[in-house]
Amino acid sequence: MIRTLYYTADKPLRTDIPVGELVDLLTDPQGTLWVDFTSESPEVCEPILQRFNFHHLAIDDALKETHVPKLDDWGEYLYIVLNVLSYHKERETFHPQLEELDVFLGNNYLITHHDRPLTAVDHTWTSCQRDIRHVQDGPDHLLYRVVDNLVADYMPLVEEIDQQIDSIEDQVFDKPTPRTLEKIFGLKRILLTMRRILLPQREVLNKLARDDYRVIDRKDRVYFRDIYDHLVRLHDLNESLRDLVSGAMDTYLSVINNRLNDVMKTLTIITTLFMPITFVTGFFGMNFFEPVAQLFGWTSRAAFLATMILFLTVPALMYTWMRRRTFL
Repeated sequence: MIRTLYYTADKPLRTDIPVGELVDLLTDPQGTLWVDFTSESPEVCEPILQRFNFHHLAIDDALKETHVPKLDDWGEYLYIVLNVLSYHKERETFHPQLEELDVFLGNNYLITHHDRPLTAVDHTWTSCQRDIRHVQDGPDHLLYRVVDNLVADYMPLVEEIDQQIDSIEDQVFDKPTPRTLEKIFGLKRILLTMRRILLPQREVLNKLARDDYRVIDRKDRVYFRDIYDHLVRLHDLNESLRDLVSGAMDTYLSVINNRLNDVMKTLTIITTLFMPITFVTGFFGMNFFEPVAQLFGWTSRAAFLATMILFLTVPALMYTWMRRRTFL
């Protein structure tokens, strides 16, 4: 899908502009053109991008989803790559997925390309159609609004991760299961993916906020600096959450090891208590063809009673001895 939006002073906002008219609109330096490509094949996107005289290397980069966040200055325009973190939950486990947003920013145009619909782009597009003041400040300010919405979408995810960490910590102490471990690994995976995005993306915003680019107005740098501050805060939150997840993992392993030790101790005590009984039973249970050395008393009633007393007293004495030695 290709959608277009064009604003010029004292005229209504135009949408759905024919492709053949796009380049002609660039002759008006007071106008603002936004072209958004979604899920379009390279055969459709490449000819349109070539109309804007973009370098073929920048076009190739935009049509391939293989880049980390970066910024290339081509003089008349900027080529910017931003990553978007999307995710889905399956059985309360996070499964992250990376999306790429390619941006061409010129003096009076903004071109965005992405394979799947992005909430930040759609939200900005809707806001521009509702209120033209979002477009009046030029394409660099329009880019700010897109990136600001993109960064704002991280906060609900961070809050949800924080809540799930609290839930996992309760489960670890109450009733840890292999399902708990699966949730912990899901959190580690999405936080690591977020960290891989935030670090390079923070550098991109730092360049937009501090470097001197022809297509960015000086008065708009403060807006990119504000987004940079948000990314710094998100990175700090990410590090804190990663520490909490690592702590939950260590606690889970410690609780499991303690439970295993308790089980082994219980089994050892049971084995130790029954060991003398087993010895006595095995000794008196041996079959002889006839008594040896005239030991007919072994099968008398008195021997049976003595054996039963031995069976009962030996485990009790061993239990008392273990208690005194603090084995229990």
